[in-house]
Amino acid sequence: MDNETETIRRILQETGDTWAVVGLSTNRSRAAYGVAEVLQRFGKRVVPVHPKAELVHGEQGYVSLADIPFPVDVVDVFVNSELAGGVADEAVAVGAKAVWFQLGVVDEEAYERTRAAGLEMVMDRCPAIEIPRLG
Repeated sequence: MDNETETIRRILQETGDTWAVVGLSTNRSRAAYGVAEVLQRFGKRVVPVHPKAELVHGEQGYVSLADIPFPVDVVDVFVNSELAGGVADEAVAVGAKAVWFQLGVVDEEAYERTRAAGLEMVMDRCPAIEIPRLG
């Protein structure tokens, strides 16, 4: 098993079940909405992080990671690559265990900073695709 596949497995199976999904809103046409549904089906608690702080999939939303009043295990990032590095830095600051950049979200410098801070991280992948691959 290659390192990335092993990291994906650890994040999905061992890192914890509370996932903050940055960019998740009530907009059903956005990828974040469907991916959050898949995460919930596989036992994850999905916490929406969006400027509107909307209730999504039965979970209260928050404006920022810092506003979430309980620990977050994984930060799943659905914002564009230009903003993703700042979200990764926030994930480190709030004590998350892992950061997941969605398909199309790439920031090599943020990846290096996040890994250097001791967090697990994957980029340009989707947990809704990876979960079924794990079996």
